[in-house]
Amino acid sequence: MATVVGYPVINTCLRTGPDMPQYPQMKQILIIGGGTAGTMMAHHLNRHLDSKQWKISLIDPEQKHYYQPGYLFIPFGWYDESDIVKERGGLLPRTTEWIRQGAETIDAESNKVTLKDGREIGYDILIIATGSHIAPEETEGMLGPGWRKNIFDFYSIDGANALYPAMEKFEGGDLVIHVNEMPIKCPVAPLEYSFLSDYYLKKKGVRGKTKITYVTPLGGAFTKPVASKALGHLMTEKNIDVVADYTVEHIDNENNKMVSYDGREVSYDLLVTVPTNMGDPLMERSDLGDELNFVPVDKHTLQARKKDNIFVIGDATDVPTSKAGSVGHFEGELLIENIQRYIQGKELESSFDGHANCFIESGHKKGLLIDFNYDQEPVPGKFPMAGIGPLSLLKENRMNHLGKLAFKWIYWNMIVKARKIPMVPARMSVSGKKIPAK
Repeated sequence: MATVVGYPVINTCLRTGPDMPQYPQMKQILIIGGGTAGTMMAHHLNRHLDSKQWKISLIDPEQKHYYQPGYLFIPFGWYDESDIVKERGGLLPRTTEWIRQGAETIDAESNKVTLKDGREIGYDILIIATGSHIAPEETEGMLGPGWRKNIFDFYSIDGANALYPAMEKFEGGDLVIHVNEMPIKCPVAPLEYSFLSDYYLKKKGVRGKTKITYVTPLGGAFTKPVASKALGHLMTEKNIDVVADYTVEHIDNENNKMVSYDGREVSYDLLVTVPTNMGDPLMERSDLGDELNFVPVDKHTLQARKKDNIFVIGDATDVPTSKAGSVGHFEGELLIENIQRYIQGKELESSFDGHANCFIESGHKKGLLIDFNYDQEPVPGKFPMAGIGPLSLLKENRMNHLGKLAFKWIYWNMIVKARKIPMVPARMSVSGKKIPAK
């Protein structure tokens, strides 16, 4: 074992020899989580830090890395699992040590992480990129007899795979798409599932025998007024009922219905739900998370509230913006600058503005695009260049559908490898946006 800042460091890297030189007095940056955000940060750190001074290690036990936006398409037969998965090791920089273990606890005061097998790793800087996951056990009855029989999720690979045959067999009735509570990963995905269901069932010839209902805890189709109005109009146009301000109290498996706290009931033949999303239980064990295990941070610097040498990125944060891959990408471009400032003893910049950018698949080979941040809600306009586009904001068209499909290539070749996307800055631009006068 080598020793870094007084704690043993485990040399379990797949990459050894000349690619991983060991120097005396090296400092340690530790990343927990090898998903989108963690992999991006490994590339950023590899490019910007001196490998003679800093050792970069990543903790994650999972061998596979999934393109999670692809989960949406599996139930409709557009993709299968093999289309959206790669081996994690092939995505990490060669100079990053991959520790294929889970983390048991983080001791923020002592600057060390204890692994599941009891070993400890010390760090000088910690980056938490542990993401989020579904927690169906948080809702009474969700994991009852109907789970994966007529109650499904599509926010996990197992859920998406199980939902595919259920959609194939569905011949009509009450199809309910349900959001349990906010925040959730990719807030537009349940809307997309509703639109794609309308399209899929029309092609299948059973749309006329199906009632589609969208059930949400929000006051409308989306969190922001302008986008909510536009997306609500699409719901009406596609004959999808919206049940708003609905918070489920329990699911009655025997009678196939959801019951809200105010007593409203929604019946279903097939329920496609987005369960409560939570951060990693590691945060609860380490006393670093909020009630949903998301880590409180400064929303502009991404520095953890609890300790100044801990930074958090992606879905693991409590920042009030979308939990989406684009957000993690924009966060990463700015976080690497603040980590360099931290190392140099400089004041951090409040640079992250909550920038989010999402394609919304609307069916019939069309889509929409939204681009917004903490202060600016989604509005119509052109993107990324004013007057030229070529993409339109908050407007349904085929170009945005093609953009959605192209995003998979962008993800594997640019997002996870932390490469800049041309003409799309990390901080949101108002260029091309039709912003109403206040």
